[in-house]
Amino acid sequence: MTPSHPAPLTHHLQGRSDDELVWFQRRSVVQAAALWVAGGGWAAAHAQARSNIVEVRGDVLRNGEPLTAQHTITANDRIETGPGASLVFSVGDSAFMVRQNSRMSMESDTPTAVKLLRLLSGAVATVWGRGPDRQIALPTATAGIRGTGVYAEVFTDQDQRGYLCNCYGTVELTAGGERLVSQSSYHQSFWAEPAPRNGRLLTPAGAINHTDEEMEFLAGLVNQRTAWQVSGRKGIKDGSGGAAAPANNYGTGNSYGPPGSRD
Repeated sequence: MTPSHPAPLTHHLQGRSDDELVWFQRRSVVQAAALWVAGGGWAAAHAQARSNIVEVRGDVLRNGEPLTAQHTITANDRIETGPGASLVFSVGDSAFMVRQNSRMSMESDTPTAVKLLRLLSGAVATVWGRGPDRQIALPTATAGIRGTGVYAEVFTDQDQRGYLCNCYGTVELTAGGERLVSQSSYHQSFWAEPAPRNGRLLTPAGAINHTDEEMEFLAGLVNQRTAWQVSGRKGIKDGSGGAAAPANNYGTGNSYGPPGSRD
């Protein structure tokens, strides 16, 4: 019998482990997600004053206090995860997966819809429902969200260098005086540089440290599907976001599709 081999990874690791990227395969997560969806998801949890946490693993703090699976996370909480820890939760029509060694805070004028997510360190995978005035803020850039899936990471060992992948949807990125609009059907990625690189603060990046399956899992928690699930096809996961737009649109405020994977 010919031995089977695992399928090749469709992403590149940078400072993360493969184990971090297969969290959605753990039996505890699968079971918790099934109960979450069967129980009516966020709407039912909110109406019945139940927890909106799908899974908490390891040492996680909410507003400086230890978090348990019985707690409820609001759109104005601060979250910290320790080594080996992770957190999966939903607020309103948005879902979040926070990786280990991360610090983030959420801000809103209501406890049931996140308007601003500030990622100070670490990484978070998110799926957002459509709505006005939704943003992810990194130390080096801000992303306006228009109903999309986004993976964001801050590299504290690289002078707070930011990374953001518009996995699907529309995102408006700003850094310093630069602005661009990313329209993606399949992973369009950018570095948010702490200092200009080749004259730019926003530069093209490859697809790193996150998987299609993670985004599909999070979308399912809030009754959504990713763009590639809807279309039934994927592009090449090189950070270009599907069909690439002309490179000379970059940095002008027009829609942008970077021509390939670059660091």
